[in-house]
Amino acid sequence: MDSAQKPEVICTHESDLDGLVSGLLLVRLARKLFGTDIPLQAWNYQGWKNRVMGEATAWISDFTFEPRLDRHGWIIFDHHVHSGPPKNARLVHSPEKSASALVYGWCQEHGLATPKLDRLVHLTNLGDLWKNEDPEFGLANDYAALVKEYGFWNLHKVIGGDPERLVDHPLLQVMTVKRTVENPLGLAWAREHVEEITPEVGLVHTSIGDTNLIVHQLLDSRSTPYKVLVTLFPKANRTFVASFRSLNGEALPAATQLQGGGHPNAAGTTLPRSVIDIESAIHHLRDTLDNSRYLNAFQQPLNALKL
Repeated sequence: MDSAQKPEVICTHESDLDGLVSGLLLVRLARKLFGTDIPLQAWNYQGWKNRVMGEATAWISDFTFEPRLDRHGWIIFDHHVHSGPPKNARLVHSPEKSASALVYGWCQEHGLATPKLDRLVHLTNLGDLWKNEDPEFGLANDYAALVKEYGFWNLHKVIGGDPERLVDHPLLQVMTVKRTVENPLGLAWAREHVEEITPEVGLVHTSIGDTNLIVHQLLDSRSTPYKVLVTLFPKANRTFVASFRSLNGEALPAATQLQGGGHPNAAGTTLPRSVIDIESAIHHLRDTLDNSRYLNAFQQPLNALKL
């Protein structure tokens, strides 16, 4: 770490808690090392794929390592599956840790650990790696739901860019109520409102509750015949996000067909701006997700993931 160059920019994933926490931790680490605040950028998957990587130095968190990031002076903190080792960049990688945990390891080395950050990173790790056997998994998902509910930059404003202020934040009470009261109602409704996109992909229409938890309950209980379940979310800028979930690695190939990314069983993408409502989103999914093509094209990577 002592040889790290000052980054021109810090880039992170905008759509989940791991991206928020890891990005804020990198800002804090850069401030400690270089005595200044480095600009933080947050990107969705589609925007990230189209971003020009023009900086001489950069720190990246929670995005899959790929050849265009393989640049001298770049450091990537990530836990997604990637195609091969870097030749020029520095990759801090482990599939067993969230990006936040990987970044926090470096923060700890430089005296930036605190009890509140220990707690936040632990819960972020549980939620992002979907450790549903842990007794605190429900609470971890309440934390993760904060970004889904309020958005990256709105939450950033509420906490003033200070990740420690997320710990025991009053907004968590809202998430707890949603989980304990809304989720059972939302699950019952969603179970009756699943629409076929392809023979392998079903669209779950949602009403209330934590969509990710509801979809995983549908998958775990085998309540539908589909290997992949997708949900749609309208964003404030009138674009739609498609979120894919599966049990055996099929979610990522589906999202990749739509220029997205993520984990084997939890992936997503932002749909084109031409998609302006649910009806056009469904048409776009059906037109793009030729089931036999995407499953066959990704069968070999899927098999490798299962080994």
